[in-house]
Amino acid sequence: MNASRRDFLALSAVTAGLGLAACARPGGQTGDQATDQQQEQPSVDLEEFEGLALKEDAWKYDAANDCYYQLGVKYCLKPGSEPYESLAIFVPGAYFDAQKSGESYKCTVKSDATLAGLTPKTAPVVMPVNSARLNAQACPTSYSYDGLSRYLSAGMVYVYAGFRGRSAGIASDSQDLYPGGAPWPVVDLKAAVRYLRYNASKLPANLDRIFVAGYGAGGGVSAVLGAGGDSALYQKYLEAIGAVTHDHEGNAVSDAICGSASWCPVTSFDTADGAYEWMMGQFSTTGTRKEGSWTAQLSHDLADSYGDYVNQLGLTDNEGNALGLEETSDGSYLAGEYYDQLLGCIEDGASSFLSSTEFPYTYTPARMSDSCFPGDPNLAASGADEIDALSSASSTSTTSGAGTSGTGGDGTGAESSSAGSASATGVSQVQSTVYESLGSYLSALNSDSRWITYSSSRQTARITELWDFVAKCRPAQKEVCAFDALDRSTMANQLFGIDAESTLHFDRTVSDLLANNQVSYATFEGWDGSYVSSWSADVVKKDALGVSMADRVQSMNPLYHICGSYEGFGQAKVAPHWRINTGLFQTESALCGELNLARALSAYDGVRDVAFTPVWGRGYELAEASGDPQDRLVAWVLSCLESEAAAVQAS
Repeated sequence: MNASRRDFLALSAVTAGLGLAACARPGGQTGDQATDQQQEQPSVDLEEFEGLALKEDAWKYDAANDCYYQLGVKYCLKPGSEPYESLAIFVPGAYFDAQKSGESYKCTVKSDATLAGLTPKTAPVVMPVNSARLNAQACPTSYSYDGLSRYLSAGMVYVYAGFRGRSAGIASDSQDLYPGGAPWPVVDLKAAVRYLRYNASKLPANLDRIFVAGYGAGGGVSAVLGAGGDSALYQKYLEAIGAVTHDHEGNAVSDAICGSASWCPVTSFDTADGAYEWMMGQFSTTGTRKEGSWTAQLSHDLADSYGDYVNQLGLTDNEGNALGLEETSDGSYLAGEYYDQLLGCIEDGASSFLSSTEFPYTYTPARMSDSCFPGDPNLAASGADEIDALSSASSTSTTSGAGTSGTGGDGTGAESSSAGSASATGVSQVQSTVYESLGSYLSALNSDSRWITYSSSRQTARITELWDFVAKCRPAQKEVCAFDALDRSTMANQLFGIDAESTLHFDRTVSDLLANNQVSYATFEGWDGSYVSSWSADVVKKDALGVSMADRVQSMNPLYHICGSYEGFGQAKVAPHWRINTGLFQTESALCGELNLARALSAYDGVRDVAFTPVWGRGYELAEASGDPQDRLVAWVLSCLESEAAAVQAS
């Protein structure tokens, strides 16, 4: 699989007027070259991973639903925490020949089996990342078939792998501290993928067809797994836990996946603070963005730094035109092809919604909370409690459940017509509002000023400016330094903590701005000079394996391997199939992250399809234009299998 330089190399000429540098890195490896180097290894111990052989006689059977399963299967030799570094496997009964042995079954693959048009040789594996905030995901300790039918009845094998979360934890058996945070969630799931491939002969699935799906920060992990297959960036960590490196014959075992699906992925932490200020924060004048405060100045500086970043990133549109930002008369980066592309994504989402929605239309804000995927009945129960708490809090607040507007959540300012309700699928839903007609919906959106129009004949929406949309539908809900907070209090600060130092600063851009502008910031309200030393000390720290903060940040960034302005470009195997959905009304992160990912993937050789769908009217949730999110996921996986089959025939 070769990383494309066709767009990146062209940029040095095409975008000279914008001052963009070519993204391609001379002498960089392709994914195939990186894998070849892994395979060119000295003799290995063929029995090294025998302790990870899947036990064929340890299957349990759910006769009512014709499902074989194993729980608590350790997937690496030296787990930091076995309850998390284990997995559960759920297999359609049709795929096995089984003999009962006591309370368990000995199962062998039934080679001539068929189910829903699939066979043990063609069945895919679906793996969920079942956490929006990267809480540690434990391996299931009990069994429930609830929610599994949609996957197994479609002929898929479902694997629920545990992983360590955004921070270190205490081992239950020893009370020792085990490491967590970046990049351990990714590393653990890579080890799980390798485990499955090591045991390929015992599983009724095509282990070249592994699909990972996640939401929120878990969606970011799915994207990193899709972009960073077999990357050397994770090698130290995989070795530390005894992850599989080779099979019984000495062949290298890959952790690359076939497809990545994500909803509202939170990722690219190296620029997340700048992107948030560029798209949303710079239009706010409240809180830490209040005029006269030093943080308001930092907000503008971060927005400008993001403009500089975009102009060296080297993204292109579908025609190969460079996507850059240009300064307006006030010096803000609010013009140029990148700006138009992002505004176009929003307009496309609005056009799709307005052309397909039947009125009267009931708008119900929603917000995801763990858990959204099946597999762990214990997590599902605790997730229902969390949803109840969210619904209770939201029903007494003037802010929508999606956190998109202080006056209704859909940007219209209309009054709510009902109280909240809870769902058992990892989503809280509150404050429904009914719009009788398309005209009344648009009038409500334009209640303060006319910023969105819609042509029914052309089925096209137009939005005046980005700040009009942001002010009405996606105002900044987080303070300046939305991810790397001044007080180190965010999920991301935990993600980049190191062992007992549970939260650390990680944003090098913020650190540089503080150091370079401290004299200027000191003239504004609220400045504290200790911020300079706090950031500068944290961003140079290394973890227990000697890996720098900068490398840990890139280990959670899918662009690192697919965009030529990064050193990791071309150094990994990239998944051929991608699905990225995001709610246009969500305020957890900027739309830039999803847009950048989609554009970079579309220019990368070997990526066959990128389904990028910004969904109007939806927030931080499993955003879909229509239908059930998991049903849509299953349909997408099946469509990818058709593409794979067509590619095989064509070759």
